[in-house]
Amino acid sequence: MKYLNPAIAIAACFAILLSLVLAHWAGASARVSDLPLLAVIAAGGGALVVRLVIGLFRGEFGSDLLAGISIIASLPLGEYMAGTIVVLMLSGGSALEDFAMRKASSVLDALARRMPSVAHRREGLGMVDVTVNAIKPGDELVVLPHELCPVDGVVLEGHSSMDESYLTGEPYRLSKIAGASVISGAINGDGALVIRATHEARDSRYSKIMNVMEVSRQRRPRLRRLADRLGACYTPLAVCIAVAAWASFSSPERFLAVLVVATPCPLIIAIPVAIIGAISWCAKRGIIIKDPIALERARGCRVLITDKTGTLTVGQPVLVSVETEGISEQEALQFAASLEQYSKHPLAEAVLEGAARRQIVPADASEVSERPGEGLTGVVRGRRVRITGRRLLSPAETERFPRAAAGLECIVLVDQAPVAVLRFLDEARPESSDFVSHLGRHHGFEEVVLLSGDRDEEVRYLAQQLKIAKVFSGRSPEEKVAIVRAETEKRPTLYLGDGINDAPALMAATVGVAFGPRSDITSEAAGAVILEPSLRKVDQFLHISSHMRRVALESAVGGMALSVVGMGFAAAGFLSPVYGALLQEAIDLFAVLNALRASSLGRLQSNHI
Repeated sequence: MKYLNPAIAIAACFAILLSLVLAHWAGASARVSDLPLLAVIAAGGGALVVRLVIGLFRGEFGSDLLAGISIIASLPLGEYMAGTIVVLMLSGGSALEDFAMRKASSVLDALARRMPSVAHRREGLGMVDVTVNAIKPGDELVVLPHELCPVDGVVLEGHSSMDESYLTGEPYRLSKIAGASVISGAINGDGALVIRATHEARDSRYSKIMNVMEVSRQRRPRLRRLADRLGACYTPLAVCIAVAAWASFSSPERFLAVLVVATPCPLIIAIPVAIIGAISWCAKRGIIIKDPIALERARGCRVLITDKTGTLTVGQPVLVSVETEGISEQEALQFAASLEQYSKHPLAEAVLEGAARRQIVPADASEVSERPGEGLTGVVRGRRVRITGRRLLSPAETERFPRAAAGLECIVLVDQAPVAVLRFLDEARPESSDFVSHLGRHHGFEEVVLLSGDRDEEVRYLAQQLKIAKVFSGRSPEEKVAIVRAETEKRPTLYLGDGINDAPALMAATVGVAFGPRSDITSEAAGAVILEPSLRKVDQFLHISSHMRRVALESAVGGMALSVVGMGFAAAGFLSPVYGALLQEAIDLFAVLNALRASSLGRLQSNHI
């Protein structure tokens, strides 16, 4: 099937040339010249008509039905040349569509080609080359300088840097030392690394990205949804004009000429070409379009529903204040940092960074213990220090420290006496405020809804910062789905989330966008996947959606308008079926060339945040 349309198109071209030659040699009275045309209409045209009829039985009423009627009508009217040109238009259009899609998808092909097929597995004192598919979790692999990392893993030995720009879209090299995670497809720097594989190749981050891209390719039947909506109006109009021309002038030739001019290749080709061009453009910016309908619908969304942690915020708590009682802030923070340097708790890094900003050096600690649910204890400078939560202490012990209005906290005790409260906030991304205000001005969003499972105080604190009026906090995944469905019933919605608990809500929204480095968890439920945790990428996705829709409509509607003008000339008798077919070919060329603008990187005029 891959080569059927090009083969039919080539056969049609050959038949037209042969017919012209035979007509010249055999004379005007000979019918030999019609034989090549009849063969193409019967074989190639028959295959195309059968495909259209099968689609009708499946309930697929496509705008290309006009082409099928034209091919059939050309036989009893003896307009074999016109019928052959229609066969050429339909098969050539489909072949051009396939070529344009492959061309627009070249970024995805390049990603597939760059994946290594061989890895160096460490065995004993040496290395053995094995296929990437043979790698198992736990295998120790050597990644040589300037090689591609074959699978996801963790660094065991060595020091280097890796270029992950294929994933993030930014040309930064990230330092890799023992304990650092590495992702498949990243380019190693100057140093060799020994890594332990954490996933098989088929489960690696790179493979998941490729799977998402492949799914977007395979969903081509849904690409023409916009075309079918336009064709639902265009096809009856063309048939009415053709029937009216026949009835008014008693000329079946005019009926055929109108249908030939009306053959809707701008719809058949231009819209898919524009969408696939936009998919390619998104891929170059680290935005993977899993469901192409997301590109069509995103521009029409009027409500943005967004998660909080990791989406509008950076997803990492920051120490914002230290409240003390009977001890200095510097001393309290040094006690805390001295213990937290041995901890893997999510707040440990925030404490250490806060101490570093204040130029406080942690002291040595001994007898460090961290029991789950009990906090962190140890001896620092001869004093017993404990870091824990408010719920593990009595109200009398914490009454001197008022509750925080927002954020997280931990309490520091020295010799069993509470001496300090450390307060943390998950701060908004630097671009969050501009992004929220940008949505209404440049993308037509009427409302932003903050929907989170976090505590009410923390969610409302962020909403106040970003001037978001509608807030839902402390919601479970099931409650999130109910809220998204309720909003979607009123207006089209775009849901933005990054966690596994967002997956149901992503599916319930008009358009679901999975966001950030954990997006592989939710990508199965999303129509688009933003690989880099940046709201600027979401803005780019919306601008690309708007640009694609505008180009697709220009190509389709412009092509249909020219076709309607041509139908008028054909109905009036100024165009024969053959010349009508040639005119339609010129209209097709205009529509496709204009649709290719959707993959033109230099022409998008947008106001990025």
